[in-house]
Amino acid sequence: MQRAALTAPDFDDRSRLLPQTKEYLRQLSKALQAEFEQDTPITELVRGRAQAVDQLLAGCWHAFGLDEDASLALLAVGGYGRGELHPASDIDILILYPDESHPDEDRLSAFLTFLWDIGLDVGHSVRSLAVCIQEAEADVTVITNLIEKRLITGSQQTFQVLDAALAPERVWNSRDFFSAKLKEQQDRHEKFLASAYRVEPNLKESPGGLRDIQMIGWVCKRHFGTESLQELVEHEFLTQKEYDTLVEGQNFLWQVRFALHQICGRKEDRLLFEFQRQLAHHFGYTEDANNASIEAFMQRYYRTVMELERLNEMLLQHFYEEILLGGRKNIPVVALNRRFQSRGGYLEAINPQVFSHYPPSLLELFLVLQQHPELVGIRASTIRLIRAHLHLIDQRFRKDLICRSLFMEMFRHGEGLTATLRMMNRHGVLAAYLAPFSNVVGRMQFDLFHVYTVDEHILMVVRNLRRFAIPEFRHELPQCSSIFENLPKPELLYLAGLFHDVAKGRGGDHSELGAEDALQFCLDHGLSQYDAHLVAWLVRAHLIMSMTAQRRDISDPVVIHEFAQQVGSTTRLDYLYLLTVADIRGTNPDLWNDWKGRLLADLYQRTRRALREGLDQPLNANELIAEVQNEALALLRDREIDEETARRCWSVLDADYFLRHSADEVAWHVQVRLQADPAELPVVEIRRKTGRGSTEILIFTRDDPRLFALVTAVLAQAGLDILDARIFTTDDGYTLDTFLALDEDGEPITETHHIRHIRQALLEALHTPTALPVVQRMTPRVLKQFSVPCRVSFSNPEWLRYTVMDLTAADRPGLLAKVGKVMAELGLRVHKARIATVSEVADDVFFITDGQGRKVTGDTPQEEIRARLVEALGTADVPAQPPPAGLETK
Repeated sequence: MQRAALTAPDFDDRSRLLPQTKEYLRQLSKALQAEFEQDTPITELVRGRAQAVDQLLAGCWHAFGLDEDASLALLAVGGYGRGELHPASDIDILILYPDESHPDEDRLSAFLTFLWDIGLDVGHSVRSLAVCIQEAEADVTVITNLIEKRLITGSQQTFQVLDAALAPERVWNSRDFFSAKLKEQQDRHEKFLASAYRVEPNLKESPGGLRDIQMIGWVCKRHFGTESLQELVEHEFLTQKEYDTLVEGQNFLWQVRFALHQICGRKEDRLLFEFQRQLAHHFGYTEDANNASIEAFMQRYYRTVMELERLNEMLLQHFYEEILLGGRKNIPVVALNRRFQSRGGYLEAINPQVFSHYPPSLLELFLVLQQHPELVGIRASTIRLIRAHLHLIDQRFRKDLICRSLFMEMFRHGEGLTATLRMMNRHGVLAAYLAPFSNVVGRMQFDLFHVYTVDEHILMVVRNLRRFAIPEFRHELPQCSSIFENLPKPELLYLAGLFHDVAKGRGGDHSELGAEDALQFCLDHGLSQYDAHLVAWLVRAHLIMSMTAQRRDISDPVVIHEFAQQVGSTTRLDYLYLLTVADIRGTNPDLWNDWKGRLLADLYQRTRRALREGLDQPLNANELIAEVQNEALALLRDREIDEETARRCWSVLDADYFLRHSADEVAWHVQVRLQADPAELPVVEIRRKTGRGSTEILIFTRDDPRLFALVTAVLAQAGLDILDARIFTTDDGYTLDTFLALDEDGEPITETHHIRHIRQALLEALHTPTALPVVQRMTPRVLKQFSVPCRVSFSNPEWLRYTVMDLTAADRPGLLAKVGKVMAELGLRVHKARIATVSEVADDVFFITDGQGRKVTGDTPQEEIRARLVEALGTADVPAQPPPAGLETK
């Protein structure tokens, strides 16, 4: 049924009005949905719903006798006042009356109650003219809503009195209004900046969202008295092409919002994971196993808001000059070189033909901006010139030695590099000059690990690398800053950061493809063979350090030797370490913590030592053990524990124990063992924060093969994230186990009552180990949206006395507890565990033996373990989510 065929309720028949009106709204929504699926222009739908609601409200106003009061007026305000309504948008109304009037409160109450009863999401206010004006004078949010007021029905005179009273010459002149709204937008952008490029952006509030377009409309209406954005072209603030881009972007966001409301059945402006798949399907992106359809849809979204953000920035600068500076022609001008000048603090092209006469100036502009940190940005007119001349950046341009020199000079200059690259990206120059970069602009990855689009992540990594060079940020990572100071050529590190993920989304290994791009780029730009190959190696190897640190046992000299062989030199190690730290910190602000920092620092130090001593002489395990013991003995002497007593404690521990623990931990363990009364075991000790950047939980008790299952279950129920587990059985039948953990926020546990609770829960479980504790924690919403098959593999290295079990599964609360339960039920022992959860994927390594301490060999026992784990952990497949009935693919 189309809207034209709908039958309006009989507003003169109150007895049937409720069911008739509810049915009318149901049919209206159905008709709008059908038209949406038939590709009816979104403006017709959004405005058509507003018009239909206008008629409905006017009819209800009459039905409840409110039109009998000739002085009363019903106004639409806010988004509804603009004549825009999405399926679940708020319907904001103002009931206005003259100061001397007293509206019938019973009728008003009945009218509003009826609107709620029929299912309209109405936000209302009832105000006198005086109160309305007073509140508008005091609050920019109120005046903003009233700027968009529209009379639905009632007194035209009352409406006109309010309109005249709120004119710019009486309250909130355009200068004050613009200043307030500009500050409001800046605050909003700052609030949403962390999520602007996150994987669940806000359609309205994020930079480049609908609110930015509305901001332009509000300012235009207040200053110019315009009713549409089209008039900006007449005022020469926008070209026709820019206006078309603005409208096209708004229409796309409207389409997404309309579909989102249909999918959710409620007001929702966040592109949550659970809706992205359906939206991609609706917009015609073919479903696939690798989430490429979702990523393609979201790339379109990000590129759209990026363009809208640019237009918003340019228009607000125009408004700033027109409104706050009064359009003055005498803004201070300072020449910077033959082609560029500063006008009021903004970089400006001296001549409109500068780019066509001298194309390299498209890059020179950004170098000038970088060399003059006093400049606050690029003038809007020059931004327009840049966009108009992007076509000049072609193959000839890229091969021009002047252009190549200008681009490299930005990296060698260093200062201001991040801001310069971001501006180049925003205005399309970076993607035009660096062809591989164009593919990653706005590209997102459908996971919880990468919270920024690829281009934004790359620029965040460059930013993090630059911070190592800036003294005011030295306190963040002092060791990294010190290493950076000794780099022979920092620009090579910046280039590696720029290229490390540039091949994402092209198929194949992005590290290999990116290394090829980097090598060619460096050679083309005049770098030596050595420097070019160093950059290419860094791009190719940019993941190996984090993977080694998180997935392998870096206390093992063999692992360190293998990694050192991959790196090859201390120079490469320095560059790689800094790139790895910057990469992790630029991927997700919630991922970096002291634990990861310590892990990488330990790997760096141990590898540096191995490289210093020579790859032909691998680190000797006995030497490392002796070092740990000697340092521990020095600590124990300060605690009045002699060497003989310490070595007696150590006599029941194997060599692996000393490789896996620091001297501080070894000394602590000796102290705990000596103080423990065998009759009062188990002993549970907790250190809030250790040198490993985590909370350390030590358990000393009699040996029990179920210990791993017990402890992981208790810690999971307490909301802790287990990072590392080291389980050592002594020769005299005891077990000395250490678990490193963080709280749900990724921080060490500091609250005394929380530590006390964890300790008590562990003691209770260990005293009564007959039944494993049940973990009852909800799986977070976002984790439910990902399909991660459970995979289990085994290996039995000759040099290791354990079987290595690799487990990949969907991350869920209590995952380790489930693994521990299966191990306990099968009579297996977990001796060590390396926990590496990356976003929604748990990628863990367990070192196991059977009940007699032997390796798990043979296909049959390994297959049984695999089957039980898959059964316990499941595949975590997300069920297909077809669009709601009627919402078909476009």
